[in-house]
Amino acid sequence: MKTPKRLESLIDNGLIDEVIHSLKSGKEAAVYVVRCGTEICCAKVYKEADQRSFRQSVLYQEGRKVRNSRRARAMEKGSRYGRKEQESSWQNAEVTALYRLTKAGVRVPKPYNFIDGVLLMELVTDVEGNPAPRLNDLEMEPAQARTYHNYLISQIIRMLCDGLIHGDLSEYNVLVDSDGPVIIDLPQAVDAAGNNNARMMLERDVNNMTGYFGRFAPELQTTAYAKEMWKLYQSGELHPETQLSGYYQDNAKPADVRGILREIEAARKENEAKQEYKDKVSQ
Repeated sequence: MKTPKRLESLIDNGLIDEVIHSLKSGKEAAVYVVRCGTEICCAKVYKEADQRSFRQSVLYQEGRKVRNSRRARAMEKGSRYGRKEQESSWQNAEVTALYRLTKAGVRVPKPYNFIDGVLLMELVTDVEGNPAPRLNDLEMEPAQARTYHNYLISQIIRMLCDGLIHGDLSEYNVLVDSDGPVIIDLPQAVDAAGNNNARMMLERDVNNMTGYFGRFAPELQTTAYAKEMWKLYQSGELHPETQLSGYYQDNAKPADVRGILREIEAARKENEAKQEYKDKVSQ
């Protein structure tokens, strides 16, 4: 096929030997199957900001750290330089997430290189060497649905333990190879500790998975993994090997407002007494 313009420089620099064919064009990038020496890989070409249907929402970017203060100020002001740096930060977020999650034992495509807005990474394939299907392309028996759902919940736990939430997880960005599900598309990965919307996004990711697999195994629809997971995470009790029950009970007991007010009043009087004592001593 004709070489896409954005890949020409990688061919000129010997990073890619051949563009074999287009794999898909999504809301934030176009993906191509390429040959690098003897290895077949993926080249993910990020679209320019004005060409993407997925916008860089502040919901996702909140909590992301920018070490260079000049870059941070420019990004806040929205200058031309700031917009360019914001775009670079958006693209680098996926690269960083892939390296982190690979190290944490999460099944994601292995990253190889990132240059000029192009991410070279592992091509996830089926047993015959063809690009692996997406989860939404599969029909499953209840037992398989339960197995895949359980596995993806364990992967979400590992991600959360490493401080990341996918933020846009659904059956459309999970591939399935001969060993099971592989999570893809992470440019919007959320900082679990630094983003005020982290809990909402975690619940959405988990509920998307539960809703999809619940089509094949309806009993999954009654589970509450997200709430259970978040509670353990907040209390510091969530670990990569944590086994969840899927059951969560909200504390429905009404707050003792009068008791709280009495405690506040008692604390106020105690502080007043301490202050009076200090005033007397200082006289």
